[in-house]
Amino acid sequence: MSAGPVRDEGTTPAGPESWPPAVRWPPALHRAVHSLGSMTDAATAATPLVALSGGADSLALAVATAEAVRTRANPVLAAGAGAVVVDHGLQPGSAVVARRAAAVARQLGLEPVIVEQVTVASTGAGPEADARQARYAALESAARRVGSTAILTAHTRDDQAEQVLLGLARGSGTRSLAGIPRQRGLFLRPLLDLTRQDTESICRWAGLQWWEDPANADPAYLRSRVRTRILPRLEDPDDGLGPGVAAALARSADMAAEDADALELWAGREFGRLAEYGPGSAVSLTVEGLSALPDAVRYRVLAAAAVAASGQRPSRERVLAVDRLVSGRSVGGGSAGPVELAGGLVARRRRTDGYARLVFDVGWPRSSSRASPSTDTSTDPPPTPSR
Repeated sequence: MSAGPVRDEGTTPAGPESWPPAVRWPPALHRAVHSLGSMTDAATAATPLVALSGGADSLALAVATAEAVRTRANPVLAAGAGAVVVDHGLQPGSAVVARRAAAVARQLGLEPVIVEQVTVASTGAGPEADARQARYAALESAARRVGSTAILTAHTRDDQAEQVLLGLARGSGTRSLAGIPRQRGLFLRPLLDLTRQDTESICRWAGLQWWEDPANADPAYLRSRVRTRILPRLEDPDDGLGPGVAAALARSADMAAEDADALELWAGREFGRLAEYGPGSAVSLTVEGLSALPDAVRYRVLAAAAVAASGQRPSRERVLAVDRLVSGRSVGGGSAGPVELAGGLVARRRRTDGYARLVFDVGWPRSSSRASPSTDTSTDPPPTPSR
């Protein structure tokens, strides 16, 4: 049941005619509020902000957040929650969409409601990546200004399935196949177990009209083709694998995340045990200690050493090249390097005090500060849309 008719669906965000609806929550809203409650705690109690685009997913998240506040379903949200609308200025009428999305948030009772206008600078990474960078910077800036400790984004199980499928197509590692993290820094994603069908049902219950971003259906973008063509074909009962593919991909992401977390924790401990710091930013590791590690852990330790020495994460191809300095020594002989890495870094095998060590150091002068090592050997997943 809906609190009112959804008007001119797909134009601009609008509604509700009255709030709150005098009808029971739909099942999807119960799940959304429960997930929101399980992800927010005392650490996120300071005015969480909904990242609101005006689409069905983010409006559904705004509804769930507003209802969690109104009904005190989660005591830590009793102080309220707000919303941030980012206007990228990339489409005609984007300012109108942003203004109306903000108006809906206020009608729902969210406060403060902030509209951020950004300029999307071209970095060469592509329009989606550039827009994402500008959007996340604006969201973090808004959170700092109001003292918020959490930003809620509305990525769904469908987004997760798309992310995993894209990672599989690229031949990515475990971390990328883990897809969209449920939490990273300020950002929480409480709708990852809901579908787009669920978010639309929440909007209809609330009497909301949502905006359909034309870019989401533009075949010029790979993610749009995955969303509108490839996943529907995979789930086709006659020509594809049948229903349930998206749910299975999302389930695989959860399992990959568990494995990636465990491997990175193991590798981090091994890096701390094996690493020695030399002059400047040099980092060395014992070859004997590296040789005893399983491949997946050893690759992550090597990547962590490169990051600690140069601040730049090496590609898998470069990690494997460095690993040959270890495996070659373990079987006798083999090259001692150097292997060139990004940022002017080189890796060499050297003998010190009777022990073979793998040394990471700059090949020529440069200025940089030592970064905290990361044991993730995969590349970052592609940018995900703000829902």
